[in-house]
Amino acid sequence: MEVALIAVIAVVVLVGASILGSKIGVAAPLVLVVVGIGVGYLPFVPLVEIDPEVILLGVLPPLLYAAAVNVPLIDFRRNLRPVVGLSVLLVISTAVIIGFVLHLVVPAIPFPVAIALGAVISPTDAVAATSIGKRLGMPDRVVAILEGESLVNDATSLVLLKTAIAAVSGTFVFWDAAGSFAFSVTAAIIVGGLIGMVTVWMRAKLRNPVYDTMISFAVPFVSFIPAEAIGASGVLAVVVTGLYTGHHASRRFSATARMNERLNWRTVQFAMENGVFLVMGLQLHALGEHVGDSALRLEHVALISLVLVAVLIVCRAAFMVPLIASMRGSLDRYTQRSNGLSRMARSAKATNNPASPRVQRVKLLAERTRADLEHERHQRLGWRDGAVLSWSGMRGVVTLAAAQSIPVGIPYRPQIILIAFAVAVMTLLLHGLTLPLVIRKLWPNGSGAGASATELAALKSDLIEASDEAIDDALASADSEQPAPSDEIVARARANARNSLTPIMMNLAATGSLTVPSEETPGQALVRLSRVALDAQRTALLDERAIGRYSSQALRAAEIALDAHETRLIPPGVHG
Repeated sequence: MEVALIAVIAVVVLVGASILGSKIGVAAPLVLVVVGIGVGYLPFVPLVEIDPEVILLGVLPPLLYAAAVNVPLIDFRRNLRPVVGLSVLLVISTAVIIGFVLHLVVPAIPFPVAIALGAVISPTDAVAATSIGKRLGMPDRVVAILEGESLVNDATSLVLLKTAIAAVSGTFVFWDAAGSFAFSVTAAIIVGGLIGMVTVWMRAKLRNPVYDTMISFAVPFVSFIPAEAIGASGVLAVVVTGLYTGHHASRRFSATARMNERLNWRTVQFAMENGVFLVMGLQLHALGEHVGDSALRLEHVALISLVLVAVLIVCRAAFMVPLIASMRGSLDRYTQRSNGLSRMARSAKATNNPASPRVQRVKLLAERTRADLEHERHQRLGWRDGAVLSWSGMRGVVTLAAAQSIPVGIPYRPQIILIAFAVAVMTLLLHGLTLPLVIRKLWPNGSGAGASATELAALKSDLIEASDEAIDDALASADSEQPAPSDEIVARARANARNSLTPIMMNLAATGSLTVPSEETPGQALVRLSRVALDAQRTALLDERAIGRYSSQALRAAEIALDAHETRLIPPGVHG
């Protein structure tokens, strides 16, 4: 009964904090950390301690998979350089610098232990940053980089942590550590890719959404467990599986499977992300008790944590300078690549059949490179993007879990855990509460984030043109023995194709600026009037159900039809 009551209270707190955060303009993770700290110090609340294995094995795989499956692979590919720089080079260099600083400030802490703490607090958690950024109009490319960084840096952190712990026992050899790191990454990519191919193939064969959902929930663990068993990075394998699944879902899965995937994993992600931030706050009291009256007391821990937060901020800001500078040459590289592939496409077309697979493949590569060039030209990283990336260095789930996974025999383990926790909370509150102000100062008129009306209209036009051509081809190639559809049927088919794309034009005025306009857009007016009609139909259906004039089968069929129409009219995420 107590466990059930705690679970119910936790759900209420998670939902309530999210609603409160949206009302006051503060990200839900920040609210939950503060709530957790306050509740944890209530006299009747027992000390809360969570086994780190629960986080590392039970929470981290599904959490990373839920994030990876929703990250467009094209964004990950286009931002590979900054993502690798931030998630690998910055994590390693920051961990080493933190180790030097901590060992210098507190010589009693062995240098390998100090490096272990650096590995723990180096990776960022983009949950709070991206939730704030998306709401306030952070540039799309910055959001994509933060999401990609948070997917990969966990693997770097955990592998580096294992290496540092091994060094504590005196078994550290640089070349062995480098080889182990390379094997861990390579094997994780291979395992993650294989699991992704197998599970996507398997799920594409299923037609029962219940079976598909069950397998979907098992995929992160199916990828994580074998990778860890062979000494590879389980979290990186999960990320690769998620990226592969998300990329191939559009081609291999049914519409129902994709809708279920999005809704199910959004729910899992919401519960786990926010639940971990709540637990972070609740554990502060217990962590403070563990430090006790040792030589490194609470006031020392607080001072050290402040120093390390300052070091983290300086390291991230300093790293942005060469990173942004290195991206300056990307436009020239994309231009050269685009020109080269365009020449190859013209040459292949001149020497081969234009419809041959080779010509089509070269043509596709040329078009993709031109699109990459346009993306780089219009979303080039500048000093403002670097400033926001620098100020989005919040720590969270992985920092807490990795710190608690440090073995018991490590010197100053309670203080290390408490420092890591304090750094995570400080960065969450410092960056989270000030990031909205930074975004507004840098882009007072909005950054142009999100899809523009012109872009959506162009995409809609291309898709409608494709549907019209397909209908024309179907009519032209129809069997002569089969009667041709009437003009009315053809017109209705074309109208259906157009109506299916109506939702993508909704709420355009709210895109790309910091404030939502008060005037009603044409798309919003359409939704409002259509919703009035839909509500009237639902009311009439409920009246007929109460009267009993129609059979339950007929009423059920009508309800399903109205639900399908509502999903088309107002898809998930457009409710406002």
